Amino acid sequence: MQIPFYKYQGTGNDFILIDNRTEAIQDLSPHLIARWCDRRFGIGADGLMLLQQKEGFDFEMVYYNSDGNPSSMCGNGGRCITAFANFLGILKDQKAYFLAVDGPHEALLTKENYVELKMTDVKASHYNSTRIFLDTGSPHHIEFVAQIKGLDVYKKGKAIRNNKTYKKEGTNVNFVAIQAKNQIEVATYERGVEDETLSCGTGVTAAALAYHLEFSKDHAPLPVSIQTKGGQLNVHFKYQAHLFYDIWLCGPATPVFHGFINR
Repeated sequence: MQIPFYKYQGTGNDFILIDNRTEAIQDLSPHLIARWCDRRFGIGADGLMLLQQKEGFDFEMVYYNSDGNPSSMCGNGGRCITAFANFLGILKDQKAYFLAVDGPHEALLTKENYVELKMTDVKASHYNSTRIFLDTGSPHHIEFVAQIKGLDVYKKGKAIRNNKTYKKEGTNVNFVAIQAKNQIEVATYERGVEDETLSCGTGVTAAALAYHLEFSKDHAPLPVSIQTKGGQLNVHFKYQAHLFYDIWLCGPATPVFHGFINR
């Protein structure tokens, strides 16, 4: 059986996308997904997404990490699947309302290959500067560093992801360097991929919120510009009474190629 697929990337975070509105695909095994995501023996990707029909929504986003297992929310994936849905002609007025694993999301295509995704609200009532952890649809440990250049993201990230605190449930690990006011650089080790990725949407969102809590909490929230190894992203949000809301992750979502693959 040949399955048509599309490859998209958002700041270097790349995904296999499959239109599964007919529900022809129902039994993808973790082994098969991992093989398709393999960069030497498959298509190569950080994850795979099925676009499916869902009553009350434009579509449903079903996401798997490159290890083949179901994942928590993927921000860059949410932006890429929105661009894919627009390509398929599903959207009206280039606006999306879709269901993901962490709940409903809105998204806007504000210009060609550029998507703004509304993230879930984030509580900061238990925020701790000693061990910075925020859940932005996926769990994220944040560590501020002097600079990203020369940092062994894989080695340090893997060690934190597998320490006593996080090993059972796992976490993504983000290293954050401040470049200027409201400008940061972020490098991420992703669980499920178990490696550094060029970008992580929920990770840069967590980094932007942590930056606000650490360095701008007494000021009105301002958009944060984030440089990743795969490109530039922007996050803007509102904050009141230990709650981040109206959070938007903004950046490119670009088609790469399409083809067919055998099961």
